[in-house]
Amino acid sequence: MSRTAASSPSPDLPNQRDNPELRGKPLAVGGSAARGVVAAASYEARKFGVHSAMPSVTAKRKCPDLIFVKPRFDVYKQVSQQIREIFAEYTPMIEPLSLDEAYLDVTENLKGMEIATEIAEEIRAKIKAVTDLTASAGISYNKFLAKMASDQRKPNGQFVITPKNGPIFVESLPVKKFHGVGPATAEKMHRLGIETGADLRGKDVAFLTAHFGKSGPYFYGIARGIDNREVKPDRVRKSIGAEDTFAEDIHIIEPARAFLQPLIDKVWSYSVANGIRAKTVTLKVKYADFTQITRSKTISAPVADVRELVSLADILLDPVFPTDKGIRLLGVTLSSLERSSEELEPQLLLALD
Repeated sequence: MSRTAASSPSPDLPNQRDNPELRGKPLAVGGSAARGVVAAASYEARKFGVHSAMPSVTAKRKCPDLIFVKPRFDVYKQVSQQIREIFAEYTPMIEPLSLDEAYLDVTENLKGMEIATEIAEEIRAKIKAVTDLTASAGISYNKFLAKMASDQRKPNGQFVITPKNGPIFVESLPVKKFHGVGPATAEKMHRLGIETGADLRGKDVAFLTAHFGKSGPYFYGIARGIDNREVKPDRVRKSIGAEDTFAEDIHIIEPARAFLQPLIDKVWSYSVANGIRAKTVTLKVKYADFTQITRSKTISAPVADVRELVSLADILLDPVFPTDKGIRLLGVTLSSLERSSEELEPQLLLALD
């Protein structure tokens, strides 16, 4: 049986680490201007309901003392390298999940340690000693439950879900909190009378496949605490993408640009942290009637920096407007990937299988 854990240093924390005056204060990574959007929020800010992809004006209204700071991609890269080196001391089985997350399979680890919780404790302690950042961790027997466990003790804690407790844990969990269930899918589940893991478990695989397509068998499994996906170290990615479904349909370009910014920041941060560069940028647009289009642009040399990425995304976005149909989702994807000439290492977060 494999063992999995998950931990997450938040990408805004280096700002608090490097500036003592910011410690313990609510921070948001992003722009404070009228069209700005929150890319990441500190735990102090999250207590007020501030979260990524939220318009800056809304975030400021929820938290009047909110402090905005600019993204620091060079710092994220440095911290990513340090944390990846710590991971590698324990296992070569490391699969990045996002900018600040990775799955680690520690079933057969380099330290010969038998207890996954002790491994997670050691890794979290080393992250603190080396980077002066805290990390949370989740430990379980598969990737889905490890990710869910990692969300239970943030910040600076860890949580275990055993094989015996896995199905029970899932049973009481609202489906909107399931990793892999976004707002639109959660809303659809609610319309079908699926509010919790127990409700999801009550549906057979045929029903779930009919309503959710290829995700149906996956939902059927996780409702029972089953996830057979393996940790895939150093996987070769064909693309890097991020998308978001809006609470209300968008009809004009200004909010579309603002909502696209954190998605751009996310994919660019991932590419920087992993030493990847892209020549193709693709914009995904899904309308209120669920029809969708994609628009792509390929350039001769890899995208140089986030400013160029913003410019390319804007070139793709501009022809979409004006539109008679509301837009419910936007996404941005990088492809035609190649390794940077610099040796950049992945990620800030871990999940251990």
